Amino acid sequence: MTTEPPKDPEARGVRLVPVLLGLTLVSGLIDAVSFLGLGHVFTANMTGNVVMLGFAAAGAPGFTVRHTAISLACFLVGAAAGGRLIRRVGDSRRTGARATLAVEALLLAGASAVAYATPGRIYAVIALTAFAMGLRNATVRKLAVRDLSTTTVVTMTLTGLASDSHAGGGTGRSTPRRAAAVVAMFAGAVLGAWLVIHHGVALPLLVAAAASGVLAVTASGRD
Repeated sequence: MTTEPPKDPEARGVRLVPVLLGLTLVSGLIDAVSFLGLGHVFTANMTGNVVMLGFAAAGAPGFTVRHTAISLACFLVGAAAGGRLIRRVGDSRRTGARATLAVEALLLAGASAVAYATPGRIYAVIALTAFAMGLRNATVRKLAVRDLSTTTVVTMTLTGLASDSHAGGGTGRSTPRRAAAVVAMFAGAVLGAWLVIHHGVALPLLVAAAASGVLAVTASGRD
């Protein structure tokens, strides 16, 4: 009589590649909400925030130091909290991903509730969403999935897509994964912009919270 080897708990659930692509879509949605609905600020793309902070510091119209500074500060606090959370859960990628995404979902749901109940509370929504994105980025960095080391910017993804393509003298092996990340970001931005234009800020934040929640209960620890 033979016994089956115990199943690896890390393998239970959806692979990390589609999970990270889903999170990239959520990032596009979040930045559409923050930029269009919260006063020209990003709460996921911190590269854009640093640039816009420079615009605001120079007195460019339509940009405020306070919005971008709050977003940057809360993102950094969230990333620090994410680092502590990942170290606390240990080496399990599955547990770390699920715990972080569950907290992200709760934070985004809270931001949606604030936006719905008190539409003028812009700073609270900025703080909650930026903290959530910092928390998530710390986790994604720890997961270290090839070609998907960030879910909030696609600059290096586009660079790799071009430089490693056949036209750039490479093999093009990672083209599908990188192209999917760019498409996911674009799709999230389109969806987020449409929802903000037609329904305001609260609904797209709720959609983002629901998506993060689904990923939280389905993510595995395998690539």
